[in-house]
Amino acid sequence: MAALLIGGPVAARAADGLAFAWQQHPGARLPLDTRVDEAGRKVAIGEAFGRAPVILDLGYYHCPSLCGVARSDMIAALGNSGMVSGRDFSVVVLSIDPAETPADAARAKAADLAQAPFATSADWHYFTGSGAAIDSVADAVGFHDRYDSALKQFMHPAGIVVLTKGGVVSSYLLGVGYSGGELRAAVLRAGSGGIARAALPILLLCFHFDAATGRYTLAVVKLLKLLAGLTVAGVLGLLFALSRARRVA
Repeated sequence: MAALLIGGPVAARAADGLAFAWQQHPGARLPLDTRVDEAGRKVAIGEAFGRAPVILDLGYYHCPSLCGVARSDMIAALGNSGMVSGRDFSVVVLSIDPAETPADAARAKAADLAQAPFATSADWHYFTGSGAAIDSVADAVGFHDRYDSALKQFMHPAGIVVLTKGGVVSSYLLGVGYSGGELRAAVLRAGSGGIARAALPILLLCFHFDAATGRYTLAVVKLLKLLAGLTVAGVLGLLFALSRARRVA
């Protein structure tokens, strides 16, 4: 349906993009023994867990599109949340590009911490890893990506995962632009061990996004409009079916 409505090469891109939506896994456990690199040192990703809920961001440090914007939105939301870094939450950023290095991660961390005077460096972890390590974490939380050689970018969805201090997926915040209140509620839920239902699907791809203008190209704009329409139609269809079932009963 998406392909028919959008048409042509744009349809191929749009339909392909649908394959990169989050497959949410509330209650799944992160493989905490996965070995990653932090500041040139091989560690288990589980070393970032245990003290407080963890906000997990999957992206890459040389991203020309949405990754930096998404992290800036996360930082702004945390700054407005009233929470204390290290006590209430920790942050884990994992590069999805196995070619990136600890030096790339260190530069990204320094730039992000400059935006976040409230952050505690010891509780903000910027990791790189092998393809197998990245896949292990990504598969656990339902994250999919693919490198587009023509665009020289990774196709992947935007959003963050909030996990309990034990590494269990508590909830997802999808897309970008969430508020401090939303993030605080998600972290508090994780702190109490709560598991939220899967979030409403929002497909924002870090793909065909122009970081200079802050806008998506026409292909993705059309896809997003289509998805919005299908979501509304789906909700209306569900309400109609429930109304009929109630009358029959």
